[in-house]
Amino acid sequence: MVNKIYSELGIKPIINAIGSVTLLGGSTQPQQVINAMQSAQDMYVPMDELEQKAGDYIAKLFGAEACYITSGAGSALTLTTAAFMAGDDDDLIVKLPDTTGMKDEILIQSRQRYHYERCLTYAGAKLVEFGDKDRVTPEHLENSITDKTVAIHYVANETYHDPNELSLEETISIAKKNNLFVMVDAAGQIYPLENLSKYSNMGADSVSYAAKYFGAPHSTGFVVGSKDLVNKVALQSFISYEMRRVRGVGRPQKIDRQEIIGAVEAAKMWMNINHEDRLAKAEKLCIKIASYIKDIDGIEVEVQENTLGHDPHGVKITLTKEGATLMDVQNALRDGDPRIWIRCDQDMDGNFNGNLTRISPFGLYDGEEDVVGRRLSEELRKI
Repeated sequence: MVNKIYSELGIKPIINAIGSVTLLGGSTQPQQVINAMQSAQDMYVPMDELEQKAGDYIAKLFGAEACYITSGAGSALTLTTAAFMAGDDDDLIVKLPDTTGMKDEILIQSRQRYHYERCLTYAGAKLVEFGDKDRVTPEHLENSITDKTVAIHYVANETYHDPNELSLEETISIAKKNNLFVMVDAAGQIYPLENLSKYSNMGADSVSYAAKYFGAPHSTGFVVGSKDLVNKVALQSFISYEMRRVRGVGRPQKIDRQEIIGAVEAAKMWMNINHEDRLAKAEKLCIKIASYIKDIDGIEVEVQENTLGHDPHGVKITLTKEGATLMDVQNALRDGDPRIWIRCDQDMDGNFNGNLTRISPFGLYDGEEDVVGRRLSEELRKI
């Protein structure tokens, strides 16, 4: 594996068997997206017009009311939080993250605490947990609402439905009775395609997605919601900061015109590609990798059948051998030649589970499935 640009910097490229993660640079843009981005570079346009027209285009494509393109799903969460608290009041917009005098509490279920909740507090909001460790009830939510509550946060996960947490339907119902916003983090919930409008059509006020998952530039995402909400999100943005000289919290979260055009082109492609072919390819890669390791003692190998979300299928490896750890395999692959990155299961605090890992086909280039399979076989037989 030789790449002149990386070689000049003294960097040795890796094989990405983890998936579309920020740690490894997100995703790879299809040539059609790259061509569109290069074309966008030939001329300048007013960024407020580009954001407006691009957002309108994507909203129509997805069947949503309105859309605003952001610098990733995390940025969408931050800007939306600011919009909920400050609205279109310039005096409040420039005050953030100082929330004195504002409703600034966002409720989050105890069973939905996660790594990216930090994006909600960058604008100054305070997270308030409701529910207990084992179960969350409507009463838990209702009893947590105060005169400081501005919104309820919900983490969408189509792959796994926790029976002991509140559903989105229940959350929206209680929120509406109490005149509260509902914000949904649906970062990777980009398939089936109906997910791109489903949550907002259910009544969520804002829904955040990561555009990298369908081939847009890594640093792009978007928020969909009502036109009123999207207009308020725009007021918190880097564009508003420059055009209106209103110093909102979104100033550092810039994206360029090429990235916006790339996000539009990737969205068009995503809505029109043959998803059956896409899923079949992912499954084929996983079956190939599994064929190298399925008969090794001390492990269980499963080709996952999941087709939902951004990262379908996958090879789940569970260690059953006593006194061993898959961390040794992870480290050996990362230190080998070629370098292959896998990641053992990890909790919210960063602690690894050495008994479980999942190989993703998302970031593999042609032929790399065989390299991954062979090297996994070599290292798994050593533990």
